[in-house]
Parts: sequence; structure tokens; C-alpha cells
Amino acid sequence: MLTSITEGILCCLTGKAASLVLPLESSEPSNGFEFVEVKPGRVLRVRHIVPERQPVVTEDQMSSGKKKTKVDSNEDDGGSEDVMKGPPKGSSVHCKRKITVYRNGQLVIENLGDVLHSEILQCQDGDLEPCSTVEVELADYKELASSPEPNPMPPRVPPHAGDQKPAPPPRRRRRKPKRTVLIDSKRAISSCKGTQSDVALFFVHGVGGSLDIWGSQLDFFSRLGYEVIAPDLAGHGASKAPPIAAAYTFYALAEDLRAIFKRYARKRNILIGHSYGVSFCTFLAHEYPDLVHKVVMINGGGPTALEPSLCSIFQLPSCVLHCLSPCLAWSFLKAGFARQGAKEKQLLKQGNAFNVAPFVLRAMMSGQYWPEGDEVYHAELTVPILLVHGMCDKFVPMDEDQRMAEILLFAFLKVIEEGSHMVMMECPDTVNTLLHEFFLWEPDMSKTESIKCDTETKATTNDIVQTLRVNKTVDK
Repeated sequence: MLTSITEGILCCLTGKAASLVLPLESSEPSNGFEFVEVKPGRVLRVRHIVPERQPVVTEDQMSSGKKKTKVDSNEDDGGSEDVMKGPPKGSSVHCKRKITVYRNGQLVIENLGDVLHSEILQCQDGDLEPCSTVEVELADYKELASSPEPNPMPPRVPPHAGDQKPAPPPRRRRRKPKRTVLIDSKRAISSCKGTQSDVALFFVHGVGGSLDIWGSQLDFFSRLGYEVIAPDLAGHGASKAPPIAAAYTFYALAEDLRAIFKRYARKRNILIGHSYGVSFCTFLAHEYPDLVHKVVMINGGGPTALEPSLCSIFQLPSCVLHCLSPCLAWSFLKAGFARQGAKEKQLLKQGNAFNVAPFVLRAMMSGQYWPEGDEVYHAELTVPILLVHGMCDKFVPMDEDQRMAEILLFAFLKVIEEGSHMVMMECPDTVNTLLHEFFLWEPDMSKTESIKCDTETKATTNDIVQTLRVNKTVDK
């Protein structure tokens, strides 16, 4: 700690930032470490593991006696030509949704298509209920007092007992929507197995982390035959750290991950994000709906637009943060893990977490500006999403992930009671099992035809409406 304070004082006197993280020579090239230049002078470390697979032979080729294999390629073509032709086999789900934003800040979501319901780990196939009714009204929703009836009626005189009639319901003034979004598409959702060469898993860490925090997941799924890709964000792990703050804004980092995704993407890609990394997974799923097959969000928070906090300790000068780095690391250990024993300290050290330059940490926290990532942006997603939350998480409250599950079209929320913010490091076996079941999950369409007639008759009387209060000020 004395060394950190001394270096911080020298940093203040000289006006120079502390030493930044630079790319390192990979000492284990056999483990799939690569250095990718996403832009001139901007180099990211990526761990890319491609399992050895047996040649795949189709039924037609077997019947004709001709054996032809699929060819895998890592060309930067968005993964559109490196897999077998035709859509993957799976269940076709009708995604139909109407999203309306009103001027009073109210958000109304009408699910007019299929709604998925499933219990991961309890059944292999999920149930699909077309046009099922869901009504949600948050506790903080109230009728605004600023918009009363234009001509309030005087109090009525009660009639005689013989002429008494029930009072009609109060009439509400019609609201004018500020914005309306219509979604009407079909999505094929299939089981993703490690033996399928058109499946790739992308792991994205958050602020202060590195690809090493996914060590258990990378080893587990690569052994199952999955192709896995995990990058270090700029300034993290062994990636290069540019000396300007603009290099760490949300949009700059999102473009880095876009380049990584386009380089390694297959036909069916699954994105797994943690904390801040969840926002980048949402961005990619929104930008590439045909390539992103499923998404996993681990302690990612609510579906609100990102905006840096002006009253944060990370707004202090970099030299001050350098002096406080031991305290920050201890605070992260206490808040990020449910327990703070020797095992957790070792996990933190092995995962190379929260081991970034103070300048990078400050620039990352100040650059979290993403106004497009609001509730409507998340409600537009049609990809199935698994939400994993550690019950003891002190960074992300439970109600934020619950709100995310309400906003998303196809979302499954799973809570791990013994886990905290770094749940994938604390409970690797539980997380790996949850993720694997979700990868193999596929909707069960067998009940669709049997309940189709019932849903058509009930559709005229049951509105599928979710009324949600937007937690931000809407311009009137």
C-alpha cells in the first residue's frame, strides 16, 4: 500500500498517468490466446478455443455413400458462409409485440404473439402458450394528478331507492402516444449442442475484469465441444490500454466487440455477459438479430439507459484513485463475493479481476453513457434470454433483474442463493449447469395446435398488457 501511495504522489507531481496495461506475449499459445487488432494500434487479447470435431455426415450423404464434411472458417464475414446451408432445425416462434410510450412516462407492452414459459433444469423442453395473458402493474405506478378531467362533473344527487342504478365507471381521458413500436417476426429457436459446428459462445466481462474470470466456463464448455471466444476489453487483462479517455466510452468498446463478433461469429451464436458486459451483449443482439441465437445476462441490472454518476468515487483524479487502489480492491472483494475467505481472495487473484490502471478504471466508469439502451430498446429484443442473479449481490439489486425479466419478451430468471456479483467464480458448477441447460433448451410446440382454438376465442376478451412505469423523466 505504501508503494501505491508513493506512486500516486509521483503521478500528481509529474502530471502523468500511472503505467498502463500493455499486450503481453502469450506464454500458452496452445490454449488459444490470440491478439487481434480491431483498429490500428488497438489490440485486444482473445481466447479462442476450437474443439476437434469428427467430420459430420448428413443423412443424404450416408444414403448415397458419399462422405462430405463441413468446412469451418474464421473469415471476417459475419459467420454467414462457414456453416451448412439452410436454417437450423428447431421450433419457429411467432414474435409479435406492440410497444407504446406515452407522454406521461407510461410504457405499455402488448404481447400479441407467442409467450414462452419454461423451467430450466426442471424440464428439457419448454412450454409455449400462444397469446397468454400477463398483466403487471408496478407498485410505483399512479395516475398523474396533473391531468385531471377537463370538465369535472358536479356531485350527483342520490336518486330514490326504487330508481337506484349502479354508477358507471369513471371515464378516462384518452392519452396520445409519444412513440409506438411494432414487432412482427418469426424466430427459429433450437437446441445448441457442442457437437454442432455452427454454434459459438462469446463471453464478455465487465468493468475491472478480464477473460480469466470465465476460466471455469471456458474449460467446461470447450470440453463439451463448444467453440468459445472470450476477449479482454481495452485496458483490461492483456489488451492494450490507449492513453485517452475517449477510448473507453460505451460506443468505442461496443465497436471493439462488434469487430470481435464479426471475426468469430458462426450461424448460431450465444452471448454470455457479466455486469457491464451485459450491455454489450444487448447491443450485439439488437444489431445482429439473425446471428444471435440466445443471450445470458449475469447480474446485469435493469433495462435502463446508461449514464455515468457524477457523485462517484471514480470521478476523482487518477493519481488519487491510484493511492486508493488497495482500498478499492478490498471493497470489491467484500461487495463482489458472498464470503471473503482465502478461497475468494485466490479466485480474485486468478481471475485477474479489478487489476486495471486507475486511469482506465476512471475512464470506464465515466464513459458509461448509452441513452439508447432504455426499456423500449430491451423490449424490442426477440431472442431468448436467461437471467442469472446472485442473491447476495451488493452491486445489482434483485428488483433490477426482476424488472428486466418483465420487460423482455422471452426471459427466464434464475436466482442462486449462495452467489454474489461474481457468481460464475463462486458457484461455477451451478452456473455451468444452468447455462448448459439453457443452451440445450428448445420450445415445445406440441401443445400449440391443441390450444389454438381456445386462444382465438379468448383473444377478444383478454388483452395482453403489461403496464410499467418508466423510471425516468419523459419530455412532455
